[in-house]
Amino acid sequence: MVSHCTFALEFKVRDYECDIQGIVNNAVYQNYLEHTRHEYLCELGLDFAELHNQGIDLVVARLSMSFKTPLKSGDRFLSCLNVKKEGIKYIFDQKIYRLPDKKQCISAEVTAVAVINGKLGEAKHVSDAMERYKQT
Repeated sequence: MVSHCTFALEFKVRDYECDIQGIVNNAVYQNYLEHTRHEYLCELGLDFAELHNQGIDLVVARLSMSFKTPLKSGDRFLSCLNVKKEGIKYIFDQKIYRLPDKKQCISAEVTAVAVINGKLGEAKHVSDAMERYKQT
């Protein structure tokens, strides 16, 4: 069952993402999660590359993933995220659900921080954009 999510993105598993067991390799899930976060930023009107050009890098500080049901080549799935702010940390609660049965495949908690001109800091306009998005 897909729980409420702030942002969702649909994908399809490609053959080369699978290992010898015929399931998506565990490391590939990090790519799915990262792409979902980047697309979420785009939805907020923020460009990840442009942020970098401004001296703002949003980086992963911690990642925890729990694997539930494997995905296989050709499977369609929904990558969902919710985000909350704790101090200067952004805590992304991310889940992946296989389609069409909506069976949960993974659950992940990703903690990201902003590094501004080489120093840990507060990216206020990123936080403000996230708040505005929640209110729409």
